[in-house]
Amino acid sequence: MNVVIIEDEKLLAEELGFYITSLRKDWTIVKTLHSVREALTWFGGQPHYQLIFSDIQLGDGSSMDIFHQLRPMAPVIFCTAYNEYAIDAFRNRGIDYILKPVNQRSIEEAILRYESLKETLSPGLDYERISALFQQTKEEKPAASSLLVNVKDKIIPIKIEEVALFYIHNGTVYLLDFKKGKYILSQTIDELEGMAGDPFYRADRQHLVNRKAIRDVSQYFARKLLLNLHVEYPTHITVRKEKASEFLGWLTNT
Repeated sequence: MNVVIIEDEKLLAEELGFYITSLRKDWTIVKTLHSVREALTWFGGQPHYQLIFSDIQLGDGSSMDIFHQLRPMAPVIFCTAYNEYAIDAFRNRGIDYILKPVNQRSIEEAILRYESLKETLSPGLDYERISALFQQTKEEKPAASSLLVNVKDKIIPIKIEEVALFYIHNGTVYLLDFKKGKYILSQTIDELEGMAGDPFYRADRQHLVNRKAIRDVSQYFARKLLLNLHVEYPTHITVRKEKASEFLGWLTNT
């Protein structure tokens, strides 16, 4: 079986290739790509391959740009140091999401997942159905409509549509609503991202923002977008340049 690796750090690419070929002796690394530009050229030639292992942040941009433009005909196992791209990864043929540093066990678990899904879909390998199966439990669970917060000796429900943003400060997760109410939550930002659904965007590791809370967006030091909010918030919330296209697409999807 032919495998492609997309990774801009040479040593990490070699380590990943070693794990893959050690775990599956009959698998071959047919190509290692180190940049978005190189990948767009190579995939454009329609080479023969069955599986892709890909980093997300490359030296000249995001690998998501590759999958948005070319839609390679193979499932992708993403390997990244950031967990904030998971949703976009699964929308782009992702079947697993490994956080760096990778090790032999994490790679083996990802390979086993691929093989299990492939067997489930035999004899033909339908990549859209692979992604759908992997996300099935998330998609079947409807977004929550309210959250419960503790205020002194009371438990108060707050509708998610009334939340301007969720954020982390000094390790604690907070909710800020449109009425300037601030509440401590027991959930993690990752859990809230799954509960809140599409109306909210994960701007960075600390901020999950409601589309309705964004007044406008401006350039910030040329490499980021600054979110200007309808509510008062003391910290700048920015979106990195490599996520700008994805963010602006989400922002216009009203």
